[in-house]
Amino acid sequence: MIAARSSTIARRALRHAATRSMATSNEPLVKTALNDWHQELGGDMVPFAGYELPVLYKNENGGVMKEHLWCRSKASLFDVSHMGQIRWHGKDRVEFLEKVVVGDIAGLSEGGSCLSVITNENGGIMDDTVITNAGDHIYMVVNGATKFGDMEHFQEQMEEFNGDVSMEYLEDSMQLLALQGPGAATAIAKLLPSGFDLKHMAFMQGTDTTLDGIEGCRITRCGYTGEDGFEISMPFDHAVSMASKLVEDPEVLPTGLGARDSLRLEAGLCLYGNDLDETTTPVEAVLGWTMGPPKSRRRVEGGFLGAEHVLTPEGKLQRPSRKRVGIMGMKAPARQGVEIYDSEENKIGIVTSGTFSPTLKKPIAMGYVDAGSAKAGTPISLKIRNKMQTAEITKMPFVPSNYYRVPE
Repeated sequence: MIAARSSTIARRALRHAATRSMATSNEPLVKTALNDWHQELGGDMVPFAGYELPVLYKNENGGVMKEHLWCRSKASLFDVSHMGQIRWHGKDRVEFLEKVVVGDIAGLSEGGSCLSVITNENGGIMDDTVITNAGDHIYMVVNGATKFGDMEHFQEQMEEFNGDVSMEYLEDSMQLLALQGPGAATAIAKLLPSGFDLKHMAFMQGTDTTLDGIEGCRITRCGYTGEDGFEISMPFDHAVSMASKLVEDPEVLPTGLGARDSLRLEAGLCLYGNDLDETTTPVEAVLGWTMGPPKSRRRVEGGFLGAEHVLTPEGKLQRPSRKRVGIMGMKAPARQGVEIYDSEENKIGIVTSGTFSPTLKKPIAMGYVDAGSAKAGTPISLKIRNKMQTAEITKMPFVPSNYYRVPE
C-alpha cells in the first residue's frame, strides 16, 4: 500500500507540474536522446516541461518507492536533458550575470559552481540556476519549464547592457544526465580518464573532461537529491552509450521524475513553479544565503535586478512578511494549495509541495506561512479535504543531506 500510495502522489504532482509547464503550448513533445532507451527499460513516459520523460520504470526494481530508496542507498541515473544548458562568453560576462542573478559570480574560482536565482525588477524569483566558472566561459543550467522565458529575459537585459557579452544556448545538442546517490562517485570513476582526481573534487565543482573516451563532456558535482552526485553533460549522439555504460554497474538504477521529486522534497529543495515563483523573493524563500553571508560583497553592493526589494541600503536582508517552512505531523499528505491555519484557526499560509516520504514513511510538506508563525515547533492545522489536521512547523531538510566533503 505504501508503494502504491507514493506512486500515486508522485504521479499527481508530476501531472500538475506537467500541465502547468505545457499550459501555454500546443507544440509536440520533445524527445531526448534516451527516449527509446527509457521505453526499452520499461519507462512510463509522461509530458514534462515540453518533453517526454519517464515518471517511473515498470520493472523489477521500478516504481517510485523502490527507485527513491535505491538512490538513498546506491546510485540512481536520471535523464534531465529537458533542462537548459547555456554558455556565456565575452569579457564582461561576469558583470552582466551579476545584474541578472544574485550570486557572487566574480568570486567563483575556475571550476567553482554556485546555486543562484534569477530575479525580476521586483526582486521576485524568475528561476533558480547552477552557475559554473568554466575558465574561458561561464556555464549555466536553468530549469526546463522556464528556460525559454529565462533566455528572453536575458536577451532583453543584454540589449540594455553596455558591455561585451553573448549567450550560447546549447539546445538539445548536449544532453544532461544526473547520477545521484552514495554510489555515484564509484560508478562515474569507471568512465573518467586515468588519473582523474575525484577524491579532491569538491561538491559544487565542475570541469570539462572525457567520459568513456568521449570528448566534449562536462561533469559538475552537484544534484537535486541531498546525496552526493554529478550532472553529466555529453553530446546528443553519445547519450545512449553513456547511459548504457553507467547502468552496466549493478549499483546504478535508471530512475524517473517521480522519485526525483520525492527525493528533492526530503532534501528540502525547491521546485520552481511550486515553491518559487516571480512573486517570491529570495528572502521569503529562505535563499538569502545565495547572495553570500552578512557584509559580503553582493549583500553590500546589490546591483542585481530588484535588489532594493530584497536588501536594505546597509546590505541586510529585508524583513519578509512570510517564510518558506517545512511541515510534518499530519496523518495524510498535504497537496499543493492546502491552506495552513494557526492554533486560533486564522489562515496563515499555504502548502506548495507535499508527498509521502519513502525514507521517513510519513507525510512531509513545504509551504509559506506568516513570518511570525515560521518558528520550528509552532503548532498548526492543515485543511485537507475539508477536514482540519494538526501538524507542526519543522526545519528542513527532512532527511539529513549527504553532500560530498573533501577529506582533510
